[in-house]
Amino acid sequence: MKLRIFSIFMLLVVCGSAFSQKKEISAARDNVKKGVNLDKAEQSMQRLLSDSANRENTKIWDVLFESLRKQYDQGNEKLYLKQKYDTVSLFNIASRMFTVMESYDSIDAMPDRKGRVKLSYRKDNSALLNTLRPNLYNGGRFFILKQKYEDAYRLLDQYLNTAEQPLFTSYQYSIRDKAMPEVAYWAVYSAFKLKDGQKVLKYAPLALTDTTHHEMVLQYLCETYQLDNDTASYHRTLCEGFKHYPLSGFFYPHLIDFYSQQKQWTEALALTDQALAVDSTQLMFHLTKSSILLNQGKYAESFDISDSVLQKNDSIPEANLNAGLAKFNQGVMQDKTVQTTRNRKNILKLYREALPYLEKYRKMRPDRLDTWGLPLYTIYLNLNMGKQFDEIDKLMKNKG
Repeated sequence: MKLRIFSIFMLLVVCGSAFSQKKEISAARDNVKKGVNLDKAEQSMQRLLSDSANRENTKIWDVLFESLRKQYDQGNEKLYLKQKYDTVSLFNIASRMFTVMESYDSIDAMPDRKGRVKLSYRKDNSALLNTLRPNLYNGGRFFILKQKYEDAYRLLDQYLNTAEQPLFTSYQYSIRDKAMPEVAYWAVYSAFKLKDGQKVLKYAPLALTDTTHHEMVLQYLCETYQLDNDTASYHRTLCEGFKHYPLSGFFYPHLIDFYSQQKQWTEALALTDQALAVDSTQLMFHLTKSSILLNQGKYAESFDISDSVLQKNDSIPEANLNAGLAKFNQGVMQDKTVQTTRNRKNILKLYREALPYLEKYRKMRPDRLDTWGLPLYTIYLNLNMGKQFDEIDKLMKNKG
């Protein structure tokens, strides 16, 4: 008896729930027809679909999509008539339309009991969304201008993802849509601004086919790999970037910095020679070569290059530094050998030759005591320049 009463009770609950659901769908459909309370109709249908038991109810999906479509049409009309309307809302509604219809399409594509798939809605739904698809790109660019990169990436990701969605198979976006590489670039750009390496890498291969932004994509990849501590990929991409853009202000300097940190002077010199082969007029390449030779202990060659740079532009601090250190280091190296009167004279001669370059560098970079301090200290000491020695001795002691 109790079981029977419980069964009757459960039946009443189910019937009551079904009636309530039917009433809710009917009320939402009426609002959609009238074009009122469309946001409430959308929320109501989304709430019903959150129950897995309702996922295959096509009536709910139809009302939900119509509520979105009418919201979009109303917003678009207001913008057309130049009435006050939030452009962001229009882009977000379009985004939700794609999300809803892609989910609905997966329901539509489910096989029946006999394993047959009968697509009832795909053709019409995809045709409508295809006309709205450019708004995902436009919305993404709009959000980029507003520096809302999370929203920008979301819309651009949707645009690109349509190429993988069964709903849009007939449109063959990956083949026919020539804008895909450029959209991928802006998606990579947004992801880079978010410092989200995974999202950067997702569309980087496609973005690299955008010839207009190819160089920038390589730069974003380099910085992403560096943040992720992926040294091998970072180095490989820098090399690729330099191969395509040897005169870029990004790839060569970063590669030189990479080799310098690793003390790979042979590789750094080879790279610089390649750069000079492309443009021998670039003083930066010559100056870098003088620094590399300095680190290799090839002081005479380093000085010759530094001196030639200074003859073209004597206001470059680093050229004065390299020239001074090249002479100074030669003196230091000779000072370590067996001392003779002749040898001593040559050491002092090298110190005197180094002096004007290092003093000029000091004037240009007074804050770099750590760079010019010790060489000038040594030179003043050896040349018996008491006043100058006392002054720099005091500076270095105060620093310590």
